[in-house]
Amino acid sequence: MIFLGIPLGLAAIALFCWLLFTLAVFALPLFAAISSGTWAYHTGAGWLGAIIVGLIAGGVTLGIGQVLLAIVRPMWARLLVALAFVAPAVFAGYHATHGIAKLTMSSETWQIVFSIIGAIAIGITTLMQVAGMAPRGQ
Repeated sequence: MIFLGIPLGLAAIALFCWLLFTLAVFALPLFAAISSGTWAYHTGAGWLGAIIVGLIAGGVTLGIGQVLLAIVRPMWARLLVALAFVAPAVFAGYHATHGIAKLTMSSETWQIVFSIIGAIAIGITTLMQVAGMAPRGQ
């Protein structure tokens, strides 16, 4: 059983890293959905209303980002739209990597170093994914 635990543990780590890198592009819509859903719940919409408002806000945020990437022509404006998606992904990537680093090493300095490296890697990956969402220039 111990022999199977090590490969399965490595497979689980690889799965979570793949999931983190894949879903990092959706950090901004997720934050928008959670924020608006929480707001709706606290204004008396109930849990079903909060879920509906959150789903709509997340979908609208993702849709607006994709539309802006499609219609905005200047490269600097496209970069600003892409950075709006990248910044929350870097934030989420830092904290996800920091959580993993806290479990694996005791030195706080190295925890922060690896967390920053993970945040940069997730930020670059997210920027590439967002750039892939944008249509090619004419």
